[in-house]
Amino acid sequence: MSLRTKPNPQSLAMIVMAWFILQIGGLFSPGLLDDVDSIYIEIAREMLHRHDFVTPYIDGLRFFDKPPLMFWMAAGSMKIFGEFDWAARLPLALAVLALLLSVYALGLRLYKSVSPASNPDRGALYSALAMATAIGPYLYTRFYIPDIVVALWMTLSVHLFLIAMERANESRSALWPSVGFAATLALNLLTKGLIGIVFPIGFVLVYLAFTRQLRLISKFHLAFSTLVFLIIALPWHLLAWLRNPAIAMPAGAGLPAKAGWAWFYLYNEHFARFLGKRIPQDYGNTQIWLFWTYAIIWIMPWAVFLPGAVRNVWRTLRQGDDPHQHEAALTVTIWAGLVMLFFTISNRQEYYSVPALPAFALMAGGFLAQAECTSRGLLNDKANRWSIGCHRWLLLPLASLVGVTCAYFAITAPIPEQGTDLSSVLNNNPALYNLSLGHLFDLTGEAMGLFRGPLTAVAIGMAALGPVSYGLRRAGRTYAANLTIAAGMTLALLAAHEGLVRFNPILGSKGLAEAIVAAQQAKPEPNDLILIDGEFTSGSTLVFYTHETVGVVNGRLNTLWFGSFWPDAPPIFETESSLRKAWAGPRRVFLMTPTAASRTTDLTPFGTVKVVASEGGKTVLANR
Repeated sequence: MSLRTKPNPQSLAMIVMAWFILQIGGLFSPGLLDDVDSIYIEIAREMLHRHDFVTPYIDGLRFFDKPPLMFWMAAGSMKIFGEFDWAARLPLALAVLALLLSVYALGLRLYKSVSPASNPDRGALYSALAMATAIGPYLYTRFYIPDIVVALWMTLSVHLFLIAMERANESRSALWPSVGFAATLALNLLTKGLIGIVFPIGFVLVYLAFTRQLRLISKFHLAFSTLVFLIIALPWHLLAWLRNPAIAMPAGAGLPAKAGWAWFYLYNEHFARFLGKRIPQDYGNTQIWLFWTYAIIWIMPWAVFLPGAVRNVWRTLRQGDDPHQHEAALTVTIWAGLVMLFFTISNRQEYYSVPALPAFALMAGGFLAQAECTSRGLLNDKANRWSIGCHRWLLLPLASLVGVTCAYFAITAPIPEQGTDLSSVLNNNPALYNLSLGHLFDLTGEAMGLFRGPLTAVAIGMAALGPVSYGLRRAGRTYAANLTIAAGMTLALLAAHEGLVRFNPILGSKGLAEAIVAAQQAKPEPNDLILIDGEFTSGSTLVFYTHETVGVVNGRLNTLWFGSFWPDAPPIFETESSLRKAWAGPRRVFLMTPTAASRTTDLTPFGTVKVVASEGGKTVLANR
């Protein structure tokens, strides 16, 4: 039987406060980012206008890459609050809160026996704070992607399975946790496709096999659970298949003779992607060593305690006779190992480790709870010594290095001239832009002057989570030390958010979209043509903020490519010839381009070239 611990209102208040500061505090800025962020949210907006919640459309073209739950969430929120970027982001912020509370609830189950008797929820609290304040969970909620929601469903699935297994072993009904597991499985499938069911089912099978309890499967009400799963997951898949049957594909495009939703979504987006053979291959493939390195970075600063946590987990699995500690160790090991090993052998992006982050957070949280317990002399003090050692040899030097570096640039960076455009003082490293943090390599010493405030805040945050928290831990004030780490990291993440706000003109095009709308309102004309020079993802923000279909010049590739083959695809694809013809024609044309000088030279013979706005290395030109 599991040990049960009631939630601590004070701990819940701290978790909610951290969530509110970090997630709600960053809800209203910056604008949407070009590429996946604005694409997902624009799909949701187009669903509202088309009243079609089965087939996703982007810029008027069918989009079969992803399942619909993320679109439905954003569409529902915008239906209630209006078509604002903050309204579209709100469901993701609420999902983060649900994730933090789910990690806390699972921590209550796993870590009461290693937490101080007076505060039996310490492991749960530290685990939830680790998820709230780590780099990865925060970074991957700055734009609208499904991975943090997948982490939520995975956390709930693991917890529900453990409850079902406990009940089955005690000859009690496992109906409701089994049905709950099936429901989360279906929601996970609707969030990110087949991978949403691979990990939870894989976890269940590996756990039962390892503990020699596969016989329990028959007690999980498989028939009724399967029915619940199908009721939730099957309708959209059937409707998407029926409404988007296979049509003839052009020869020489690398496609089958006929293809539709089923081929693209089920085969191309899942199996071909796993094998690295997806068409088009509009994404990179992170090297294995870099994928694992990023996984550690994403759970920083709490990753510094993983060496001690892994040591404890290993000892428990080998020698531990406490069934509760053994359950905790086995749970986090299988969970993290399954996700990391799966993507080690398959195609991977650097953020694919996000569903494993709750397991890493639980590892670190349980270890810190045990260290706090042993620091009070309640058990042997090995965990406490390891926590002090991890802090001294890992967190203290790393935080100090980052803090000193940020303080140095904050003090020495040149003061930029008034009105300096960030893009004018950056390097250009397009080969790195497939990485989430690739644009950081564009920063120069001169550019640092535009980030003096955020750099100062990061330096202060690093001082708190490095030297200050280390002093508290050495003094035996482990609770205060851990809360100081969370507080220092909260300040650093807020500074990172402010840095993203200042970087937004590079990553998004909201300001340029607003300039186009202002020009249209100042001098209304019918049938304006808005164009993106190049790939759609370089300016996809324009569609959301102008609420108009946007054309692309030489951009029939990647995101828009497959949907362009459908007969109902709008004529949004322009060539050099058609652009010049349109520029000389009667319609007003707005062209967003990263190469304003060459475009001006090219288009001047065909009509007036006027600069409407310029920001972030991009310029909007108009023919009048």
